[in-house]
Amino acid sequence: MLVIGIAGGSGSGKTTVVKKIAARCNASSVTVIPQDAYYKDQGGLTPEEKKLINFDHPSSIEFSLLAKHLDMLKQNRAIEMPVYSYLTCARAKETITVKPTEVVIVEGILILSDPEMRKKMDIKIFVDADSDDRLMRIIRRDIHERGRSYDQVLTHYENWVKPMHMQFIEPTKRYADIIVPEGGANEKAIQIITSHLHHYLMEEKTKKNS
Repeated sequence: MLVIGIAGGSGSGKTTVVKKIAARCNASSVTVIPQDAYYKDQGGLTPEEKKLINFDHPSSIEFSLLAKHLDMLKQNRAIEMPVYSYLTCARAKETITVKPTEVVIVEGILILSDPEMRKKMDIKIFVDADSDDRLMRIIRRDIHERGRSYDQVLTHYENWVKPMHMQFIEPTKRYADIIVPEGGANEKAIQIITSHLHHYLMEEKTKKNS
């Protein structure tokens, strides 16, 4: 099993990069594990307390469970991946059954910040983007997907997203094997990564058939 970590700032285009990579490989051979599914359940907080949750701090992620699930997949065991809602700040009762595949992509802003997670990755990728471009994407996403007003998005960005990016996310760029500038618009970088995966999958297929 090949484990790929894809990190980068909020709004950098990570999800687009992941979707393009997965779409160009055999769908049955690639599993995507979003970091966002592993946010800690904080559904018991009051509405005012929920507004103060710092989703951009490493402590907001249950890395121990994510690491355990990666180990289980490597052991060829299925996992029950959590389902997290930004609207309720809680995990749903339902889970998603994820079966092991040849390639597992773990995607999220903070996945390179945890030393134990980095050890489990065969390839570490950092998706880079201009801060203005990231802010514009964050505004669109948070208004349409997370129910925030324009002013709430800007306040959240100023108080949490920007300082946490500088403290915890941007520094993890140094751990990356590959840096992808311009996010999902960087076709050449995506082609190089996809080509490597195709080669890996062909090798695995040959091993199985030999």
